Amino acid sequence: MSGEEYVLERVQLAPSGLEETFAFFARAENLEAITPGWLGFRILEAPESLNRGALLRYRLRLFGVPLRWRTEITEWQPPRGFTDSQLEGPYPLWVHTHRFAPRGGQTEIYDNVRYRVPGGPLAPLIQRHLVGRLLDEIFSFRAEQLALLLPR
Repeated sequence: MSGEEYVLERVQLAPSGLEETFAFFARAENLEAITPGWLGFRILEAPESLNRGALLRYRLRLFGVPLRWRTEITEWQPPRGFTDSQLEGPYPLWVHTHRFAPRGGQTEIYDNVRYRVPGGPLAPLIQRHLVGRLLDEIFSFRAEQLALLLPR
């Protein structure tokens, strides 16, 4: 696989305990609630509860262009974390690792996304001026929503 690999890391403190926080993430439908509406994100297929090997299919729109995305849960370690990897979608590589750690009755949520941007020789420019900014906006929205949706 060619192209530069990028990494997005985010850490936030959620108001709920470890078990409650992991349970929220273990339900695929909650992904829609923490994704900005302007993406038109919809889950097309997902199991009721996630586990290792679970397959998920989504659709979204970016700049009016419809995109399909399919991921697999490749690592599942309740209540400490899981990893989802793109099987089909807009990125040549997308591996999102979620880790959870108790912090005095709250939960630290750590996200690590390893990804590559399409575009061949233009990929660094696309990353700098488009993808990096969009991902920052998406993950900032996600952090705001998690703070509101997770129980205290």
